[in-house]
Order: sequence, then C-alpha cells, then structure tokens
Amino acid sequence: MHFVVKFFPEITIKSNPVRKRMSRQLKDNLLRLLRQLDDRIQVRKDWEKIDVVAPDAVAHLGDRIEEVLSNTPGIANFSRVRQFPLGDLHDIYEKTLSVWGPALKDKTFCVRVKRSGKHDFQSLDVEQYVGGGLNKNTEAGRVKLKNPDITVKLEIRHDKLYVIEEQHPGLGGFPLGTQDPVLSLVSGGFDSIVASYLTMKRGIRTHFLFFNLGGRQHELGVKEVAYYLWNKFGASHRVRFVSVPFDEVVAEILDRVDDSHMGVILKRMMLRAAGVIAKELEVDALVTGEAIAQVSSQTLKNLAVIDSVTDTLVLRPLIASDKTDIIRTARAIGTEEFAANMPEYCGVISVKPTTRAKFEKVESEENRFDFTVLDRAIGNRVIQNIDEVIEEVGGQAPEVDIREEPGSAVVIDIRHPDEEELDPLELENDAVQTIPFYQLNNRFAQLDQAQEYLLYCARGVMSRLHASHLLDEGYRNVGVYRPQRPHRQEKAGVGKIGN
Repeated sequence: MHFVVKFFPEITIKSNPVRKRMSRQLKDNLLRLLRQLDDRIQVRKDWEKIDVVAPDAVAHLGDRIEEVLSNTPGIANFSRVRQFPLGDLHDIYEKTLSVWGPALKDKTFCVRVKRSGKHDFQSLDVEQYVGGGLNKNTEAGRVKLKNPDITVKLEIRHDKLYVIEEQHPGLGGFPLGTQDPVLSLVSGGFDSIVASYLTMKRGIRTHFLFFNLGGRQHELGVKEVAYYLWNKFGASHRVRFVSVPFDEVVAEILDRVDDSHMGVILKRMMLRAAGVIAKELEVDALVTGEAIAQVSSQTLKNLAVIDSVTDTLVLRPLIASDKTDIIRTARAIGTEEFAANMPEYCGVISVKPTTRAKFEKVESEENRFDFTVLDRAIGNRVIQNIDEVIEEVGGQAPEVDIREEPGSAVVIDIRHPDEEELDPLELENDAVQTIPFYQLNNRFAQLDQAQEYLLYCARGVMSRLHASHLLDEGYRNVGVYRPQRPHRQEKAGVGKIGN
C-alpha cells in the first residue's frame, strides 16, 4: 500500500524554515502514530508531500492507516496510489488501464493529470492519449469532461507515475506540536470539547482541566470524552488531564454570594485556579468553550469581568459560533453522543442572573468568600497523563467479576462505534450486543435483568470501570469479558479508542 499525503495549504505558503519545521513535525507525528499499528510502515518526506508505504503483509491495516491520516492535523488530503516508473505515453496508458479498466464499465469518465519536472510531453498530451485509450479499449460509457461519474487522476513527478486509486480529505490545520501548549477547561458538554478540538486541529498541544462538581460518574464521563478526543486527533503528543474537586467551592458560593452573581463568580474562581495550574504546567494560555450571549454569564460585559481575575491569556475559539454549528461539529468529530449522555450535576444556578456584572459589586461579593476553600481545592488537584486517566477514577470501586469465557452471558461491546465498526467482536454463539459506553448507564436499566451481562472493550479498562459503576448502582448481573487471547485489533497494537 502506498499513500501520498499533501500538506495543508497554509503550511506551503510559510517561509522555508517554517515550512521545513512544520513538514518535519507532521512526518514525525505520522511516524509515531503509524508505528503503533505496525513498525514496518515507512513514512518518507520530500519538499511537496509525504509518502506512507506499507508492505503487503500489513494490507489488512489499510482502513486503520486511512483513519490515522484522516484525523491527523496538518493534512490537506491524502491518496491511495499505485506508483510506477515513468515510461512513454503508451506505457502510462497501460499502467492506468491496469488500475482503472474494470471500474469504468458503463461509467462516464475523464482523465486529469498533474505534472512536475521536465518531460517531452505536456499534461494535456497524457490526458488525451490515456483518455482515448481507455474509451476505446474498456467498457466505459464515454468521455465526459464536465461532471463525469469517475475522474481518473494521475500525477507525474519527474521519473515517477502515480495512479490515484482513492482520494480523501484531511483534517487541515497545522501539525500538532508546532504551536505552544494550552490548558482547556472541559465540562464534557458540547462547547468545551469542540473548542478543544479546534485548538488541537490548529496544531496546539491541548491539556485538559476539569472542575469536578458532580462526583465519580461525572468525572468518568469527562475523562472518557477527553481521552476519546485526544486519542482520535492528538495521540502523537502526550498531554495531561487535571481534575480539581470543586464541590466545596460551589457550596461556599451558594452560602456566601448574592444569587444574581453566582455564575460570574464561579467562573472567576475557575479562572483563578486554572491560572495557578497553567503556571505549574508551564502553559501560557487557557481555552474555554464560551460563545457570546449563549448563557447569561457569557455577555461581553460579564466575560470582561470574569477575565479580569487572571493575567493568563484566555482563548475562546467558539466566541462567535452558533449552537447549531457547535453541535454539527460535535457530530462530525464523534462527540455529540458523549455530550448528550453526559451525567447531570448540580452546579450554581442563579434565579435571576446578572448580564451586566460590575467590578465593584463582584469584588464586594467575593470579599465574603473564604479563599482557603479555593486554595484547598487547588491543592487537592490530581494531575494524570491522558492515556492513564480512565484507569483510576476517584471513589471506592467494588470488585468486578472478570471472565475469559462468556458462558451463557450476553457480551455487551461498549467500544465507540468507530472502533466497533472497524473491528467487530464476533463470538461463536453470536450473543453480542453493542451499546456504546456513553449510552450504557441509561440503557442498561432497559435490559432483561434476569440475564447476565459481560462488558467488553479492547484493553478491559473501560469495561471494568463501567461494570464497577453499575455494581455501585445496585445491579448484580454484570461483569467483564476479558478473553485470554486478545481480539485481533489489540494484537495489532491499535485498540485505543474508548479504552
């Protein structure tokens, strides 16, 4: 298999030193990600593209390679190609025929050529010769230059011919690691996760900061979506997940602060804590998911009052976005279901919240706040590497029954649909249900409680956590399916999404 990767256009217009740095970073990122699939995959860079070459022995990983290329920032598009030594016009036609001939049956088509280097023919000569040959010697419908059913794309670079089999859009943006890092405040909802995705897409190494107001279940939900986002779009660089227990801070606000200013002051407390943690992580900017006037605390006047509490730069990628656009993006990147199924929690809800907070009034209200409570919350923060966050969630967890054989139990595959679709779990008795982990809490109660269930995920981490949570909820008919022989995907070293 051979893939040709094209740089995002904003990279190609940079100065030579910046372009070299960014293209080298993209190559390194792809090498790091693809070597997790198989260390025989090669990644080679030249001035205008990156070549990804996989030997025939790993042909079964083609879909996985395409998934990596689709979700890695810095790529405009990529193509699966056949590479040949460049011959004369007739040789080009024969090579193209070998790839595209059968696919043209009863289809209208045209040939398009991109060429670089010195040759004794023009691109139009190739298009006419190859197009005429295909039209005459295949069962194609006819040549159609505008809006054909199939466009046969060829690229000629110096002494190489590339016959493009498939072309796919990339994510765009800049390669991860080419910009300074940020700390993103995440709650698990639509906005903060989409904001984090946008910074990652722009090449920014994005750490996560979570203020826990809702206990163990809410913490697990936010860790899952943060892990999913990192694993899909940013796994070339390890980042941190910081969890701050904020229930005492909320209680102090409810007890000491005037009702109309609770929301604004809660945000100020979060930014105070975030600024301290950002400095510890050597991060110069914070990211939030706020959009103008989406809720009462997000008016320009209130945002100005909130930001005044910290000297740390606050970035708001969604500031002028509509909610429908945010949800559309969440759906496209696979986080919509996370947000829709995120456990609810009790926060600070004002009956008549102010939309035009005044500095003097806010400072007066905060003078009644016991700031040792905030200091204690910051001191009790937990900092973990993102790839370790769901292996341990605060609170005592009951013992979970782990089995290597399902027996009479029904196995529930709780992996994310993206992962399950790429590598479905198949058992001899076909007793498998698929319920994504972010829907499990709501849907488990609807199952036949006389039946025994075993949860499955590739590495067994998430399945244990969710089984533990269901046991906490009082269910006694749930355990974990952990086969002695790993599922095919895990043996390949790529069973990461949703684990």
